[in-house]
Amino acid sequence: MSDALELIVSEELASLEYDLVDFRRAGSRSRPTFEVRIDRRDGTKVTVDDCARASRALEARLEADGGLGESRYVLEVSSPGMERPLKRATDWRRFVGRNALVKAASLGGRVEVTIVAVDGDDGAEVLTVRNAGGAEQRVPLSEVAEARLVVHWK
Repeated sequence: MSDALELIVSEELASLEYDLVDFRRAGSRSRPTFEVRIDRRDGTKVTVDDCARASRALEARLEADGGLGESRYVLEVSSPGMERPLKRATDWRRFVGRNALVKAASLGGRVEVTIVAVDGDDGAEVLTVRNAGGAEQRVPLSEVAEARLVVHWK
């Protein structure tokens, strides 16, 4: 059911010109919480108004579809935040030059790197990343278990 619900959420957001960055189901069985992180397709920052617009549209869609069997749920819509997850190749391409915390076996676990480039397409993307020592390494995107942007406060 979660995959079907994520597809519905993604389709509804796309009709509003938003991208689904992350979708999580939390809460209890009797009162699930759907955590939805969105991004604007025009690259500008997500505002409170964007979250409210997306939330209203998603609630209407879920009610129209019968909530996929969920009679009581909590819907939380937010921006992806400064340390946003990196999941799709488009995320990686958008943030070339930024630092990310990446978990991948070929990197030796969880490592902070700088995103240098993204090559390839159609599920065969390869990342070029640079470690703190300056060494570059190529990593197939399919091997990345998880990743998020890193912000260093000075």
